[in-house]
Amino acid sequence: MKFITEQQVIETLTMPRAVELVDECFRQLRDGEAVNHPRRRVMTPGGAGSILHYMAAGNTGYFGIKVYSSNPKTGAHFTFLLYRSADGMPLATVEANHLGQIRTGAASAVATKYLAREDADVLGVIGSGFQAETQIAAISVVRKLREVRVWSRKAERRGEFARRCAEKFGLNARATETAREAVEEAGIVVTATGSKEPVLEAGWISPGTHINAMGSNWTTKRELPSELVMDIADVVAVDSVEDAYLESGDLMIPLSERPGAAFRAVELYAAKRTGAEQITIFKSNGLAAQDVAVAAYVYERLYS
Repeated sequence: MKFITEQQVIETLTMPRAVELVDECFRQLRDGEAVNHPRRRVMTPGGAGSILHYMAAGNTGYFGIKVYSSNPKTGAHFTFLLYRSADGMPLATVEANHLGQIRTGAASAVATKYLAREDADVLGVIGSGFQAETQIAAISVVRKLREVRVWSRKAERRGEFARRCAEKFGLNARATETAREAVEEAGIVVTATGSKEPVLEAGWISPGTHINAMGSNWTTKRELPSELVMDIADVVAVDSVEDAYLESGDLMIPLSERPGAAFRAVELYAAKRTGAEQITIFKSNGLAAQDVAVAAYVYERLYS
């Protein structure tokens, strides 16, 4: 059984290739060539706040499970175990912090590819943490970005983040003074925060905007206001309806506020923009099937 390090993942898995792999993963799920099991969590007793998370999936070539721990003081620590579908043989243990970061960005890029306007060239990002950087990297693969605007709560952090992205990706990236300034008139918006409450207002979103909301995978947290999700958005897509019921506060909190309201979201492969003025949302939780796809690619590149 091989051991694949974070550095090997970074050196092997390019963002353009990750976008292709995740796009193919959505097709496999649509066609029944892949199966995905939702995330489950073990909460430790005693008040330390440590949680064990695990999620599994498989396709005709490979299957595997991602396991990670999280703690408010020490952060999250990811590992992926990869197996061969044909005979069940264990193939690799993968350090998976960057693996997950890259495939999460790639999922937003796939949604942007299919749901954002072709001429969308301004990206507004709320958040400057672990996941925000690969969101920008991935979306720049599928759209030619004229400007990237970034807002997060700490001015110094958002300024440094914007400077780093400008240098690293060759983009016109700048920090903004307010969240509204970041997203108003932006053709593509990303929310990448751990917020429990909405980080933007529905009135800030212009007609034709596509939104990738990927910061939360808990039913008690959300980044988008109910009005935007339930009344204003024309298309609401998710990576998995099953997962959305279990994890998407952005969708489930509005439903709890409106007894009898219908669940609006469809899976990404069934979603489609049909007009230039439509507002579209992709609520991403992340799937183990995506981890299988990218981990298998890294393994094949290194050892096949």
